Amino acid sequence: MSADVIVLGAGIIGVSTALHLARKGRSVVLVDRRGAGEETSFGNAGLIQREGVVPYGFPQEWQLLLRYGLNNRIDAHYHARALPRLVPFLSSYWWNSNRNRHDAIARAYAPLIEHSVSEHEVLIKAAGAEDLIRKDGWLEAFRTPAAHDKEAAEAERLSREYGIRYRLLDAQALSTEEPHLKSVFIGGLKWEDPWSVKDPQALTLAYLRYFESLGGRMVNGDARSLRQSGSGWQVDTQEGPVSAGDIVVALGPWSDDVTAPLGYRFLLGVKRGYHMHYAPQGNAVLNNWTMDKERGYFLAPMAKGIRLTTGAEFADRDAPKTPVQLQRAESVARTIFPLAERLDAEPWMGARPCTPDMMPVIGKAPRHKGLWFAFGHAHHGLTLGPVTGRLIAEAMCGEKPFLDISAWRPERFKA
Repeated sequence: MSADVIVLGAGIIGVSTALHLARKGRSVVLVDRRGAGEETSFGNAGLIQREGVVPYGFPQEWQLLLRYGLNNRIDAHYHARALPRLVPFLSSYWWNSNRNRHDAIARAYAPLIEHSVSEHEVLIKAAGAEDLIRKDGWLEAFRTPAAHDKEAAEAERLSREYGIRYRLLDAQALSTEEPHLKSVFIGGLKWEDPWSVKDPQALTLAYLRYFESLGGRMVNGDARSLRQSGSGWQVDTQEGPVSAGDIVVALGPWSDDVTAPLGYRFLLGVKRGYHMHYAPQGNAVLNNWTMDKERGYFLAPMAKGIRLTTGAEFADRDAPKTPVQLQRAESVARTIFPLAERLDAEPWMGARPCTPDMMPVIGKAPRHKGLWFAFGHAHHGLTLGPVTGRLIAEAMCGEKPFLDISAWRPERFKA
């Protein structure tokens, strides 16, 4: 089997990239060891985060770091045994989260986020996936005036500098939005620009069907078999070897399994996360994608039930599940919303691929002809799938990308 391009990885980034290449007339084979959207793209909170122009930084306050060190929180957890191996990534992540560096990174990152909703909109319409989408933003709920005031000030800054729309809610307005939330919250903030997705994997599959309608193919195979072949590349699949002149690595947290043997060192880390679906009790309804801001977990009213998602777990990528954050979050969530039984047989776990400067790797490999990278999107993989796919496709087809991709180029990491 041969094609113009092989795309390795059928998460939202890989499917979006393959789709954009097919829209430009390229013959594309999409390769994954599993089905589309079955790894990290399966389990996120389902938000297209137009407001997320500032990437999640590493805490800088020593008092907060000491509290995280107790390892008893919902928003962050770590495996003590893994810390020595994680030190290079975490130290660079901390260094890049310094206020001045973080502000500069946010300015470089913002153009990707600014086009997240509009680029999804194009593919959603073409894929006929409108029934999966809500366009009414998401909600943060606050327990204390201090948290409310801090986030309100940040929202005002984002509105002034990046045009982000928001609305502050007092306790009564929050109760009107969410009548079944308990009255522990003093108010909230509604981000008005983001869209939400009722079933993230279903959206990935809708994009896949659109890709296949354009002549694209998806096959199961092992990305680690990637090798140079003649003037191009080859990878083994269940349908035999596939060859192409160009190849895109869009393997999320597994990208370094392919890039490292080729001599690239991206210091790629992972933030693992968990989710569980619940039924509501009685006639209780959760209207909004809702974050309990101070506790650090999310409740999302999805097609499969109310999805509870956790923060970040710092651990070895392939270590066994340790869903202690989910247990902590469930205990708190049951005090603020009437959750009934669990709907999943066991907690889901995924791994977010993270770079230490909080920006993805998008662009051509500096030392190999026909090799392209599209990974490292951290918390915003779903958000940035289509915009990343378009940028890669335009660059690969010799066009000027509609955004300047130099800030996200692979060369910023020294091998």
